[in-house]
Amino acid sequence: MAKPARLIYLSSSMHRTGSTDLRRLTDGTGSYDDTKLWVTSLALALASRWEGVSSHAVDPGWVPTRMGGSAAPDDLPAGSQTQAWLATHSDVTPGTGGYWYHLKTQTPPPAARDEGFQAHVLQALESHTGVLLD
Repeated sequence: MAKPARLIYLSSSMHRTGSTDLRRLTDGTGSYDDTKLWVTSLALALASRWEGVSSHAVDPGWVPTRMGGSAAPDDLPAGSQTQAWLATHSDVTPGTGGYWYHLKTQTPPPAARDEGFQAHVLQALESHTGVLLD
């Protein structure tokens, strides 16, 4: 499969409390927080490794959905605005490797930005799925 021009990964602010213990990925004990840290790391890893591909992670906020519940304090339309903008806008800064919340970049935790951890995430995903990312 050809590499896409744009990748937009759905993350969450809860990635900040995710674990870097990737055994949880392979043994199925990973929490929601863990998966959001790993997907944020994946987005940032591909941003730095795949030239010509725009890769970002987005926190839509805690929005009132079946998963978020009716008491969620964030705005549902605002929760999808950033993904739509990243998918269609031609002048995004940064062009790749951003972690976004409501059209503004945020700084993800050090683990998500750590190239060594990113490499371990890619290796764990490749081992678990059998799909190699070049």
